[in-house]
Amino acid sequence: MTAMTDLYAAHIADGTLQADAAQQAVLPEFDRIQTALNQPVKKGLFRKAPEPPKGLYLWGGVGRGKSMLMDLFVENLGDIPARRVHFHAFMQEIHSAMHEVRKTGVDDAIAPVAADVAASVRLLAFDEMQITDITDAMIVGRLFEALFAAGVVVITTSNRIPDDLYKHGLNRNLFLPFIDLIKDRMVVHEMVSPTDYRQDRLAGTPVYFTPAGAEARAQMDAVWTDLTGGPGAPLTLRVKGRDVVLDAFRNGVARSGFHDLCGKALGPADYLAVAEAVRVLLLDDIPQLGRSNFNEAKRFVTLIDALYEARVRLICSAAAAPEMLYVEGEGTFEFARTASRLREMQSEGWGEE
Repeated sequence: MTAMTDLYAAHIADGTLQADAAQQAVLPEFDRIQTALNQPVKKGLFRKAPEPPKGLYLWGGVGRGKSMLMDLFVENLGDIPARRVHFHAFMQEIHSAMHEVRKTGVDDAIAPVAADVAASVRLLAFDEMQITDITDAMIVGRLFEALFAAGVVVITTSNRIPDDLYKHGLNRNLFLPFIDLIKDRMVVHEMVSPTDYRQDRLAGTPVYFTPAGAEARAQMDAVWTDLTGGPGAPLTLRVKGRDVVLDAFRNGVARSGFHDLCGKALGPADYLAVAEAVRVLLLDDIPQLGRSNFNEAKRFVTLIDALYEARVRLICSAAAAPEMLYVEGEGTFEFARTASRLREMQSEGWGEE
């Protein structure tokens, strides 16, 4: 097993990566965790298990390489049981598991669920930790306390400093002990870099493909591969008892078809959840809009507003240019603002923090 510092240097040497001081500064933290995980787990009645190392809470602006470093680390762990998962997806699994456990009549569903997780891994790697749902906020403290007590090491990326998690959330005072737990059991490291590699990859690249069709889909496929480096997995967001499903998600980049997001009975809360969960959205096959699909058009306007306000990067294929997407029917005047936002969101550098 190669140390992260050496592995990173090898990637610099072969041209896979370019040297970045902010990325290099966090490599010793990964080496520290790797060294501790490589220590044999002592077994026996009178042998005390070694104290697990502190985890790592890696935060900073989008596109700085946080997820890339975490993926590189997890892929290099060899036989050490580890799992890399998006934080939203993990919490959905936890809620489902707790629901099943409650059917057995237990009073405390968190303990057995946490025990099952701890039995399967020594390291959990979360991408995009953020807390926006009160049900998550109310259980995450006890869940992580149980995982830490069982010796599970946690690494996570986030765009927010721990103190800003669940900011302005309902009953946030009940959530504050979890922030203290993070600071106690994880090294909090800010990755400060002037370079946004995600924006750099998009520099000079078209982000609005028209007309929609086979050629546009091939171009969207190429953008996805360039931004994510591999296949994505579906991401389910639980919003007020509903499931909002994004077809593919990887490293903060999501992809979905127009019908899946705008052809279903979704509303502002759903689109806000999407905007919170992703940093780049690839939206396929926006159709011509008008009287025949007025409801879909209204939802599309709401989606664009949510993405715009959250500064989410939008890449899409559409039947026509923004100004020609909605040319007849009620709401054409109001759609002019959406067309203007679609144009602005195409501009190079849009979405930079």
